[in-house]
Amino acid sequence: MKKKAMRLGVAVAAALSCAFAGSAMATDGYQLIGIGQYAVGMGGAVVAAPDDPLSAAISNPAGLAMIKPQAAFSAEIFNPTRKTNLGFGEIGSHSNVYGIPAIGWVAPAFGDGIVFGGGVYGTSGLGVNYLQNIGPNSALPYGGYAQAYSSITFIQMAPSIAMKVNDHLYIGGSLNIAAEQGSFQQTMTQFQNISPNPKQPVVPLTGGLNLSTPSWAYGVGVTLGALYKVNDKVTLGATYKSPIMFTPLTFQGGAQSLPMPNGQVLTGNPGQYSGHLNYPQQIALGIAIRPIPQWLVSVEGQWINWHNTLNTFNIYGPWNGTNVEPLALNWRNQWVANIGTQYNVNDWLQVRAGYTWGSNPVPNNSDAIAANTIFPAIVQNAITFGATQKLGMGWKLTEAYMHEFSNTMTGAPGSAPFAPGNPLQAASSTLTENSYGIQVGYEF
Repeated sequence: MKKKAMRLGVAVAAALSCAFAGSAMATDGYQLIGIGQYAVGMGGAVVAAPDDPLSAAISNPAGLAMIKPQAAFSAEIFNPTRKTNLGFGEIGSHSNVYGIPAIGWVAPAFGDGIVFGGGVYGTSGLGVNYLQNIGPNSALPYGGYAQAYSSITFIQMAPSIAMKVNDHLYIGGSLNIAAEQGSFQQTMTQFQNISPNPKQPVVPLTGGLNLSTPSWAYGVGVTLGALYKVNDKVTLGATYKSPIMFTPLTFQGGAQSLPMPNGQVLTGNPGQYSGHLNYPQQIALGIAIRPIPQWLVSVEGQWINWHNTLNTFNIYGPWNGTNVEPLALNWRNQWVANIGTQYNVNDWLQVRAGYTWGSNPVPNNSDAIAANTIFPAIVQNAITFGATQKLGMGWKLTEAYMHEFSNTMTGAPGSAPFAPGNPLQAASSTLTENSYGIQVGYEF
């Protein structure tokens, strides 16, 4: 049972990454490929080609100085499909639809060539809800059930200022004020008869980590960006995003159990548990080319420093024998490549498409796969499509669709978090994603 408990702890580590991380979701690790439907339609390749306050304030605030005064509202339905093997065969999550809103604006301020903008963005809305009933078997004579739950909300406000330095150079910065909410549970319940009288009813005995009371944390960081317009055909873009440093998430939890590397089970008393989870720093470089005035091609590369935030997570609390337990999540840094293209069909219609590839932040080994069964941030390839209709009188409507191709990772036999009936079952994760969005914009 100690070995099974150890596997439980590995899966619990994954729950932490999901419940605390924020931006969930989604395609580059738990980060959306783009905010707003223009950015989604371009495959996230907007650091050198921002077009609206949503894509500019988040991806490159310098772009606010290049676009007309305007406001935009985006509503997106994010639809991930997840499957995992906790030790009793593959199951799917019961929660698959999330809403992602965003609103942004830009307007002149503080003098000639200087603008103020920003927005409020719901950049994540993801969770999992696994519940698997287990029939009586040789290891569990009375059966039981496994439960894995997580819920994430990440909200960011980015007041921004940008300036046109001259006809070629634009610079800008954003203050990233963020709030994240997380709750999670990873437990195994076994029905047992604790009385010597076999006619006595069975009782449920639950073990694992249960910090399912929602908790909020608040953080701050900055984004600095620059755009250099070489000529009418070529624009270069660069962005640096600092880490967002968060206050601790705190939970009022009951009795806990967590495995130690030596095979023993670390228990915790009822009380307050907490941990810090910061958002990673990242760098993006891009180039936008217009071969002809109607046609735009944008290419971008990103580096995301996941290793510093999700390699190890420390849980502080009333553990027996210690006040902190480090959980190894094993995430590594990620490289992302985006390409997008847009064509102006006529004065009122633009069409676009994009492709994005990201290296997998979850290493391809059994420990990492088992540690992330509840948060399978493993997709790598996505295609996107979008369009904008200019409706007149300053109004425009933008739509986008994204499909992230399915990816599956499978560990070695015996790596599944719970496997009392079949210890040779392998931990596995499968993820595919779709999103559908619409955006309304108005130019002042």
